Formats: sequence, structure tokens, C-alpha cells
Amino acid sequence: MEKKTFATLSQLQEITKTYPTPFHLYDERGIRENARRLKEAFAWNPGFREYFAVKATPNPFILKILQEYGCGTDCSSLTELLMSDACGFSGHDIMFSSNDTPPEEFRMAADLGAIINLDDITHIRCLEETIGYIPETICCRYNPGGLFQISNDIMDNPGDAKYGMTTEQLFDAFRILKEKGAKRFGIHAFLASNTVTNEYYPMLAKVLFDVAVQLKEETGADIRFINLSGGIGIPYRPDQEPNDIRVIGEGVRKVYEEVLVPAGMGDVALYTELGRFMLAPYGCLVTRAIHEKHTHKEYIGVDACAVNLMRPAMYGAYHHITVMGKENLPCDHKYDVVGSLCENNDKFAIDRMLPEIQTGDLLVIHDTGAHGFAMGYNYNGKLKSAELLLKEDGSVEMIRRAETPKDYFATFDFCDIMKKYL
Repeated sequence: MEKKTFATLSQLQEITKTYPTPFHLYDERGIRENARRLKEAFAWNPGFREYFAVKATPNPFILKILQEYGCGTDCSSLTELLMSDACGFSGHDIMFSSNDTPPEEFRMAADLGAIINLDDITHIRCLEETIGYIPETICCRYNPGGLFQISNDIMDNPGDAKYGMTTEQLFDAFRILKEKGAKRFGIHAFLASNTVTNEYYPMLAKVLFDVAVQLKEETGADIRFINLSGGIGIPYRPDQEPNDIRVIGEGVRKVYEEVLVPAGMGDVALYTELGRFMLAPYGCLVTRAIHEKHTHKEYIGVDACAVNLMRPAMYGAYHHITVMGKENLPCDHKYDVVGSLCENNDKFAIDRMLPEIQTGDLLVIHDTGAHGFAMGYNYNGKLKSAELLLKEDGSVEMIRRAETPKDYFATFDFCDIMKKYL
């Protein structure tokens, strides 16, 4: 699959007259079209709802766009709950899925009326002691353990993950919660990450649907929804084929009709919790080449660094790079594309074949719309970049300003030494 940018060189040149690089740029048109596709793929399930994983792209402007398509939010922290509340999400618009949860975050979730998704059986007691009751609608996160193999070359290890309850704990949790007043139940699981296959969701659905039927039969629980969570990936590499959400939706429908409908559970709502699939392809990091270095290797230094996009440094993740204006030139130069952090893993690409790059060239680093800006930090005193939205009419809106030194020093407001910078 050819990797194309959603902004042209001339558009980026115009944007950089107002907003200096580096910055994250999001494609409003692409976000809207993708949200519609997901909604259509699961339209066969009347209760379907996408709970967007706020952690992927925590920006109110993005959340408000998705809200127009009926999306809720999936939150994993107090501040994500606060952001959802500020954007007008309320009650069961919000799913709270956290782990190792501080009690005050359970309290906030309950105050907002969010659906609480318990990660562990011991959290039942913590929740009850914190808020004084067990909500009538509650969800539990399931981890069947073992290996989860989708095909010969895609395998994840749920048994090595810190998330979720064992099968025995899940059944015990449902019984305990029911005794304590819970009336409506949900199940959630996340068994594989960033899968680029149409097989994953139907296979995950089969696991959850089977256990849901067993839970209903053995505990009598009224299961109202099943949350298939995330895991639908995107093709970061040009040679990968993208998922087809329509095929995925149809695959889940078939399993639903094979397992749930015969068990008298044909009214169970399906939820998804997609972050990467919803946003990653519709964001990019725009940066400028500012140095070249010729030593034991050929280096191109850019004005972005791992502060702006951590995934390559942290995971060795691949992000495609387009040298703007040179899309049709041969990729006959081998470079490490690097940032300026005092860490040798601060590299966006290693031994990457690209067109010849000159100082001043604009580079687009693809697929940063999820887990891009969100994972930013301030090591070396580096400041987080701006987030911009390329609107459907071609205009650009700043949806988060770049940090300034004043922001960096703001937490020293008690310190006289730093007053001159505040």
C-alpha cells in the first residue's frame, strides 16, 4: 500500500509560515470518514457504540468530532475523566477502564456516572469501600491466559499481561457483584495488539461470546454489553494491507448469530474501544531537517525528537517518512533520521532508504494520530509541540498550542529562583 500524505507540500509550507515545526497535524476529513465507516460496519447491532480510547489522542477537539458520530470515551485516569466531562460526555457515555486504580479515580468515575470496568477481583472491595456501594451497571475485564494465536505469524501472550481476571475470578466476581446489588453486567477483554488482520475481532468475539453464555447460565447475570476493546491495528509499513472494517464487522456478526442468538442473548450490545484504528492514520508529525552529519553513518537531524514521538525510541516502532516534494525521486540514500535528545535511541528511522535530504526539507512522519503526541514528555527540557487540525475546508486550526519555557517552569511557582521565568 502506497503511503500518501493528506497534506501537500504547498499546504505545509503555508502552515509553517504561522506555526513553526515540529507540530502534529490531524486530518478532519479522514477522521470523520473513518468514524462513519466503523459505525456502518456494526450498524447491524442496535446497541453498538465506539468508546474512543482517550489515551490515544487526548484532545478535546478530536473528542468533540467523534462525539458527533455517537462515540463515547474510554478513560483510564482522573484527568481523562475530567476531559470527557468538560467535553459534554456524561453517565454511560464514559467507560472507565483502568488498572492498579487509585481510589479517588473510582470516586470520580462514580460521580460522573461512568460505566466502571473492573480490572481485578480485589477491586470490588476497593470500589465498594471508596464509594459506599456497587453500581447497578458494572463491567469486568477478562484475561483467559495462555497464548492467543490469530494466524501462524501473529501471536500475543495474554498470560503475560497485567490486565484482567482469570476465568475462575471472572465467574466469582460476577457472583459477588450480583450479591452486592449489581443488576446489569458487561464483559471486556484485550488479547492482542495492533493486529493487521480481519481475523482478530471475530476470534476475540468468539472467546467473549462463549464466556458470556457460560456466565449467564452459571451465575444468572443479566449481560447487557460485551466490549471487544481495541487491537485492530493499522498498516504502519507500506507493504502491509489495511484491515477492512466492513469485513471485520461482518465476521463479528456471524459469530454473534452462531453463539449469542441461540442462547437467547440476541439483544446484547457490542462496544469497541479503538484508539489506533480511529486516529493513527489521520495524524502526522511534521518536522524539518536542520542538520546533516557524515561520520560512521549518514545522519539527518530534524527539529523533532522522541519527546514528540516516543514509539520508535521506546519500541523500535516503524513510522514511514515522506520527504515532501521528493515523493517521486529514487530512495537511494541510507540515513538514520534523528532528534536532539541525549539518548542514542532518539531515532525516527535507522538505515532508512530515502531520497537525498537537504537542510530545510520538510519531512512528514506518518501515522502519529494515536499514541503520538499523547506519549510526549519533557526530557532534556524539551517542550511539547503544537497540535493542528487540517479542516475539511482546507483551513488550519490550532487545537493545542506548543509549550513554552513558562509552561515548563510553571510547577516551580513556589520557588523564588524561577520567578523571572513565570
